[in-house]
Amino acid sequence: MSHKRIPKRKAAMAVGGVVALGAAAILLPNANASQDGASDGVAAAPRTLKAGDASDLATRLAGTLGDAYAGAWYDGEDKQLVVNVVRGEDTMALEVRSAGAKVRWVDNSMSELESGAGTLKSEATIPGTSWAVDPRTNRIVVTADSTVTGDEWEQLESTVDNLGSGMATLKKSAGTFRTFASGGDAIFAGGARCSLGFNVTAGDGSPAFLTAGHCAAAGDEWSDQQGGPPIATVDQALFPGAGDFALVTYDDPATEAPSEVNVGGQTVPVLQAAEATVGQQVFRMGSTTGLADGQVLGLNATVNYPEGTVTGLIQTDVCAEPGDSGGSLFTQDGLAIGLTSGGSGDCTLGGETFFQPVTTALEAVGATLDAGGAGAGDQAGDQAGGQEQGAGQEAGDGQAGAEDQAGAGDQAGAGDRAGGEDAGAGQDGAAGQDMQDGTGAGTGRHSGQDSGLSRTH
Repeated sequence: MSHKRIPKRKAAMAVGGVVALGAAAILLPNANASQDGASDGVAAAPRTLKAGDASDLATRLAGTLGDAYAGAWYDGEDKQLVVNVVRGEDTMALEVRSAGAKVRWVDNSMSELESGAGTLKSEATIPGTSWAVDPRTNRIVVTADSTVTGDEWEQLESTVDNLGSGMATLKKSAGTFRTFASGGDAIFAGGARCSLGFNVTAGDGSPAFLTAGHCAAAGDEWSDQQGGPPIATVDQALFPGAGDFALVTYDDPATEAPSEVNVGGQTVPVLQAAEATVGQQVFRMGSTTGLADGQVLGLNATVNYPEGTVTGLIQTDVCAEPGDSGGSLFTQDGLAIGLTSGGSGDCTLGGETFFQPVTTALEAVGATLDAGGAGAGDQAGDQAGGQEQGAGQEAGDGQAGAEDQAGAGDQAGAGDRAGGEDAGAGQDGAAGQDMQDGTGAGTGRHSGQDSGLSRTH
């Protein structure tokens, strides 16, 4: 498949090191695995499903079961959908089984779990905390980073305890929650850089791309060279609030913007946007750390960054580092899942990472994600290749002065945590691949805050 790039775009960055090799080895096999041939009728046993099909089934069953539904997750080992059903709802359990999913009886209803999350929001919205419902434990998992200490920790711990036994689990993260930001070279705005997530078509038919909303704080006009002429302009952005996403339109309406993810000299065709499912295996591409993989841990997560609260995110155990903000989260069969927002940890020790759902972002900005025209899911695996992804360049080819170029502090809203970090320069990016991000986090000047989307030009 030909890979047309946006004007003046340079060669794609090589994927870095061991992380990329490990993820690529998993990305290849069974890229177009199908169901096990179970009929469309009533199944005597849970059906074998692809993750994307499991997500669709979970959405349908959630609507059918009503109050009896208490979440679902994908069992990657058995390739089955597991649906939580509140104890005593025998009729609803039959619905689940007849649809081909596995029933798991639980005590906490979804409304009870959502009520608990509401209590956390009102009583424990503390910077450095997050929470999301984990259907595998039928509890709310509350996480506090290393900055939550003293009275704040006691307040959080007390709030969790007051939710009642068996309702929530409190854990500590060794890192700090932040938007993944770094100074360096890739796509530039106001001396900062960000990662490109997915190419899309804007509502008026013009070519555009999605990235993290906190990147928009760096400026409206974006270039593919530091100090170079603009190639794209921020159209809409949101951060903080009900998401972390931005729509950036290419200035040249003739720009060819392929629907694919560059994983280091090879591309994975992006076929469509899809909802995430807990337990689903996903891959993240970023210009600092290359290709990494992991699992979805929670949906509709709330994260309290230093710059403000963001809701509706996907929680994962996929690693990320400064420079990966805005990068694409996708599946081995070419489904676009999310945009890198932030988290804690790194790709040496691991950590938690949160992503903006692509489906929500597309709906909010009125854009569409078009199939690249080269293929189906079998090509997604083949083009990602089980080949070595190259050692790449050391992601530290230069350092961008955090104060002068990364937009730390007031200019980029990075605050004390995200600003002032050295950045791996990497290579110049390619269309459809991820760029690096030096904004830290949005200040809300271009974000619309909680009131909704804002136009920035």
